[in-house]
Amino acid sequence: MQVGLIIIGDEILSGKRRDSHLAKFIELLSERGMQLGWAQYLSDDRELLTARLSAAFASGDLVVSCGGIGATPDDHTRQSAAAALGRPLALHPEARELIWQRIQQMAAEQGKTVDADEPDSLRRLEMGVFPEGAGIIPNPFNKIPGFFVDNVHFVPGFPVMAHPMMAWVLDRFPALHRERGIVERSLIVQGAMEASLTPLMESVEAEFTGIKVFSLPSVDHPQWGRCIELGVKGEEADLIAAYDALKRGVTKFGASISTELVR
Repeated sequence: MQVGLIIIGDEILSGKRRDSHLAKFIELLSERGMQLGWAQYLSDDRELLTARLSAAFASGDLVVSCGGIGATPDDHTRQSAAAALGRPLALHPEARELIWQRIQQMAAEQGKTVDADEPDSLRRLEMGVFPEGAGIIPNPFNKIPGFFVDNVHFVPGFPVMAHPMMAWVLDRFPALHRERGIVERSLIVQGAMEASLTPLMESVEAEFTGIKVFSLPSVDHPQWGRCIELGVKGEEADLIAAYDALKRGVTKFGASISTELVR
C-alpha cells in the first residue's frame, strides 16, 4: 500500500492560493515513519475528478483528497466520488447531526433562532451529503466532517481544518507506522558527470534489495557550485552497507567528495 495525496482546486492551479497541504502531509507522514508515494494536483472538473478518483479507489492505496467537498456550484468532489464508486449520494445521519449542532451554535452566537428547514440550513446540511456507506472524518475546527470510503479519504481545502483531519486519517492505519522511517545518506560529488555515475548507481541498486539510489545534479548550488548530490535511501538496517558501496565507487571513479549528508 502506497500513500497518495490529491489536492483539488482551481485556485491552487491558477496561483490565487499557495498549497500548504503537500509539505504538511509529508511532515505528518514522517512523524509516523511513513513516506509519500505520489501526489496529484487537480482542477475543479467533475469528469476529471471522477476518473482520477476511480483510479484512487481501485489502487488500494491510502489516499487523502483535499478540497472541493463544500456545497457551492464549484465544488464537485463529493459528486465525483459517488460517481466513481457507482453509489448514490445520501445525507449521512451523523454528519447531519454535527452540522446541525454547528448551525445552532452559530445562531446562538448571533443571538438568533434557527430552523432546520430554512433554506440556509438546508444548504449547509448539503455538506453532509456523501456517497452512500461512507464513514465520517471528525473536524475539530468547526464540526463539519469529511468522509471516507475504504482507503480513500476526503477533507476540506482549508488548512486549519484539513491538517488535523489528515493526522486522524493516518492514525487509522497504525500498522503502517514505523519507529524509524526511510533514512537517507548522500554525498556531494564534484568532478563527475551524472551519466558517468549511472553504472555505479545501477550496480548499488542491484546489489542491495530495497535500497533506492538517487541523483540530484546542480549547476549553480549556492555552496558547492556545479555538483551532484548522490545518495541512497531505505531502511536503516540496509543503508550503511549500500552507502559504503556507493562511496567506494565514487572514490574509485576519481571524483571528489565535498561533504556527506544524513537525513
